[in-house]
This record gives sequence, structure tokens and C-alpha cells, in this order.
Amino acid sequence: MPRTSKLPSHADTLSSGASLGGTVSHYRRKQTVYTQGTVAGSLFYIQEGEVRLTNETKNRRSAVTAILGEGDFFGAQCLIGFPLRLSTAVAMTASSIRSIPKQRMIHLLHTKNKISVSLVSYLLSTLKKYQDHVAALLTFTAEQRLARVLLALAHLDRKGPPITEVPNPNHQVLADMVGTTRSRINLFMNDFRKQGYISYDGGLEVHKSLHKVFRNK
Repeated sequence: MPRTSKLPSHADTLSSGASLGGTVSHYRRKQTVYTQGTVAGSLFYIQEGEVRLTNETKNRRSAVTAILGEGDFFGAQCLIGFPLRLSTAVAMTASSIRSIPKQRMIHLLHTKNKISVSLVSYLLSTLKKYQDHVAALLTFTAEQRLARVLLALAHLDRKGPPITEVPNPNHQVLADMVGTTRSRINLFMNDFRKQGYISYDGGLEVHKSLHKVFRNK
């Protein structure tokens, strides 16, 4: 039987991001990293913090398409020929973000096997998350979609330590992510608090018991 080896995770290979080169910039909470429609000449790697991606379409309100955290890339569409940014990226918390010029990254992909494999592994996992997100929009209730977003914000949907306290998210932003109204988000959040799934003490604490929302429906 042929032996198989586990692909290294992108987090293992790019633990500090230093191997990518580029420059590290520090962003304040709510500071814009780039805006939709501007020239795309680099991609970004989050070393610390969280970033929200938002898409705007003519005659429709903006939609939050992703919440990204430590170890995530964004703006990678420039690698496949998109000349302009397809979304607006805003830091949700104080963040340290590495900017890698497009040509630098293309060179690394051609010459550094570990980085190439790690990026491909990351992009495949991102595609899986996107498919799961579409499936959730089609099959989950709005309440379940909100629970899924909150679990993701607290890192309770991934390996590694969860975030003890999530900065209180704006309910309109949550409504845009879930695809419902702000008033319904207020209703669901109050219900989650009463059931002990979340708690407030300055920030927002999300408990593992929130997973029960998926079993109760």
C-alpha cells in the first residue's frame, strides 16, 4: 500500500508570515485596509486581529461576505488577474496585517514548494467554507445562521483556542451577514442571552452551548 503524507497546514508553514516577505502594517479598529474598486496590486496575510470583507452592488445594500482572522489571506484575487478590489476590507479589531506584492507572491509560488502547497491548501479550505456558507443560506433558519456567525467570531468553529471575549459586534453588521433585519438580530441575541448561550460583560462571550441551536430545530 502506498504511503500517504498529510499536507502541512498553511498555519504551520506560515506561522509568523515572515517567510512571505512584504511589509507589516498596523490597523486600528474600524480602519479601512482597502476599498472596493481600487487597484489590486498585493494580497494580505493577517498576523493578528480580524478583518471584515464587504461587497457593494448597485441599487442594493452592502453585504458582509467574510469575517477573517489570524492566519487568513485576503485580496488574493489579484493573483489570477483581477485588476481591481472586489470588496472593501476593514479591520474589526486592532490588527497586524502583512501586505505581499503580487509579483513577490507569484515568485514564491514558483520557487518555494512549502509555501505553494500551503497556499493551495488554504484556498481549498476557503472554497469549502464558501460552499458551507452557501448551503447554510439555503437550509438554515436566520437564527441558526446567526449562531453560526457568532461561533465563527469566537473561533468555536475551528481548532485552537477560542476567543474569550468578542468585541460587541454591530447588530446591523450581523444582520448583513445573516441576511435578515436588525430587529430580528436584536430578538435572537436577547433569546440567546436568556438561554445562556451568550453573555455580555463589556464584550460578548459566546459559549459552546450555542451549538444546541442546530439540534433544537
